[in-house]
Amino acid sequence: MVIVNMHEAKTRLSELVRRVEGGEKVVLARNGVPVAEIVRREQTGKRRVGGQWKGKAWISPDFDEPLPEFEAFFYGE
Repeated sequence: MVIVNMHEAKTRLSELVRRVEGGEKVVLARNGVPVAEIVRREQTGKRRVGGQWKGKAWISPDFDEPLPEFEAFFYGE
């Protein structure tokens, strides 16, 4: 475990992240008092796959047409 003050962490962030990737624990301190940890993010396992809604949803051809009641409100017609 390594404890690093905020100012030093700002200048050494890339190095600290590499150390965390290597399994080391990094603690951030303010004026010598620990306030936070940098931890390795665990992978969720699955990658997102596009196109899963294909054929399950549709968009109306007039989807982006203005609604008459809002036109009168915004444009005073």
